[in-house]
Formats: sequence, C-alpha cells, structure tokens
Amino acid sequence: MRYSIPIFYILTFTLILFAFTSKAQDGVLQFILTSDVHYGITRPHFRGADSVPSVQVNEAMISAFNRLPKLVVPTDSGAGAGHTINAIEAILITGDIANRQEAGFQSAAASWQQFLNDYTKKITTTNEAKHPTALWLSPGNHDVTNAIGYFKPTAPATDATSMAGIYNMMMAPAQLKTAANYNYAADKVHYSKNIGGIHMMFINLWPDEEEQQWMEQDLKGLKPGIPVLLFTHSMPELEARFFTNPNGQHTINSTDKFENLLPEKFQSGINVKDVAVKEERGLATFLKKHPEIKAYFHGHNNWNEFYNWESPDKDFSIPCFRVDSPMKGRISNKDETKLSFQLISIDTRTKLMTVRQCLWNTVPGNPGVFKWGDHMSINLN
Repeated sequence: MRYSIPIFYILTFTLILFAFTSKAQDGVLQFILTSDVHYGITRPHFRGADSVPSVQVNEAMISAFNRLPKLVVPTDSGAGAGHTINAIEAILITGDIANRQEAGFQSAAASWQQFLNDYTKKITTTNEAKHPTALWLSPGNHDVTNAIGYFKPTAPATDATSMAGIYNMMMAPAQLKTAANYNYAADKVHYSKNIGGIHMMFINLWPDEEEQQWMEQDLKGLKPGIPVLLFTHSMPELEARFFTNPNGQHTINSTDKFENLLPEKFQSGINVKDVAVKEERGLATFLKKHPEIKAYFHGHNNWNEFYNWESPDKDFSIPCFRVDSPMKGRISNKDETKLSFQLISIDTRTKLMTVRQCLWNTVPGNPGVFKWGDHMSINLN
C-alpha cells in the first residue's frame, strides 16, 4: 500500500511525458511548397501600397513561413491534424526564381542575389533534428530563358546566373558553375531526396523524354513499396512553346515563338498554339509504367488547386497539386487576401499525405492573421 502513491505519480508522469513526446514527435513530416517567386518584378498592390517590389512581398511570405512552427494543424482528419507543426523539413520552390529579364526588368544576376539574401538568411525554421530547414529548388521557364535567350529582346541577351545558382545549390558539382560556363544543354537540374520512407523527385522544368530517362534510372534503385512524389515547374498539360522549335533550323525566333526550353522537338504540330497531345500521351505512358509515382506538384500558372490530371485518351489520371505565386497568382494578384502557399504533411507510419492551403495575407493590415484554406489527403500506400 505504501507504494501506491509513488507508483501513481510515476504512472501519471509517464503518461504526460508520452503525450508530450507523441505530440512533438508524431512521425509527421512537414514541407512548405511555393513557386514563381519572380524576383525582379512588382505586384500591382500589396498591403496598402502600389507597385510593390518582389523583395518586399517575398519577405512578407517568409515571415509567414517563420510563424508556422507555432501553429496547430487544423483538426480535419488529415496527416498531423490537431498537432503543433514544430518543424519544417524543407521549403520547396518549383521555379521562376528570377523573372525574365526583358526590357525594364532587372538582370537574372540581380534577382538571384536578392533571392539568396532572403531565402538563405531570413528563414528561421528548423527541421526535426533542429538543423536549419533545407531549401529545395527547381528551375522555371523564366530561369531557363534568361540562360539561353528569348525571342523578344532581353538585357542582357543572356544571363545564366539563376540557373547556375540553382544548379550549384541542388546538384553540388565538384566545380561550381558560373554564369559564364553554365551549359543548359548539359547542366540539368534533376535530383531526388529520400526522407521518412518517401522518395521525392525534382525534375527540370517538365518530365519530357530526356527527363524520363533520368527518372527511369533514379527509380531503379528504389525498394518496392516506396511512394514517389514528383515536383516540377510546369503542369502535365504543357504548352507547346516550351518544346524545341520543330521548324527550319530549330532556332528561337520571333516568327515561330518556340522557346526551346525542352530538348525534345515538338511533335504534335508546327505552331505554338497547337496542343501537345503526343507529348502528353508520352508522359501518361511513362507514369502508367510507374504507379509508385503517387502525386504531381507544380507551379507555372499559379493558383491553389487540388485536381486530377487526365491523359488525352482519358485512360490515366494522377493527383496534382498546383500552388499559388506571391507575385503572379491568377487569383491572388487581383485579390491579395487569397495569397497562399501549401503545407505538405506526411505521416511516415500510415503514409497518409495531406496538402493544406495556407492563406497568409487574409487581413493585409494585420500580417499576424493566418488562415487555413482547402485541403486534400491521399494515401501513398
């Protein structure tokens, strides 16, 4: 009888400790996804001011990132529901770090420096191991265009600074690339990360035939049952202009207006307005061969949307997650209260993934207000 009180306290303390531990270390990984940060341009309106530079808008969004760890995930039955976020493993940005350097816009070099100053110096979040949150980048069409040229005048004509910077940061070459020696034809940005039993693939711009060859090799090393998430700049339903010009000498020119962003020559027609049916069929064929690829994340034409992409022949579909842009959101550019990024939560035990819309500017006059928007869960098993 004399041991009943001590045992009671010990059991109570143990239960409290277990509850705290399970809440802080619940097996849920958290990632932030945004895209099209477009350093070098202005927003038409933001927090009471007009023509607001990208630096100011991105810094405001970063402040929202930094507040996330103290927030509680909504009780929506998704991954991590009702738990404090605590740690952010990585911030994912799917391209267009620098805006295209057309007349009146700054160079890619200036934009890349502004990006580095914000995203490598002003983020205060940490991962589960208490190390600084990682930054995982993919290139966008503006980054590539700056490196290889455009069919409209740009100043300078080419500037590969942001592409070289993304390449160096994500591919970690033995000899760092510079704007002078970066070669887009050879120096593609594609890599993968394994974390918590999840394989995350980051693809150069869009999974065309060349990228599919790299993906095939990367997937060979996976153990059966490992789910794969695909991150790239452009949506599955891709614009023809991204492909290499099928006409004449296959150059970038103001008549054909193909941008030669992808090495694959356009096969579905000869005009940039033609639909990329053959190319999309090729993507669908590849994805059907790899059912381990469970979801497709992208930016490029930006608003928050959770949807299923269907192949041209309606014989295949895949869950897709389209994310907003702080600078070029189709909806948020007209209504700043709709500005959002996404929080990707993955329960590493059950393999439940929930993607939640984070509305970070719903009250422009009060930056501390944060609201949860739409959410979607999928089983990665």
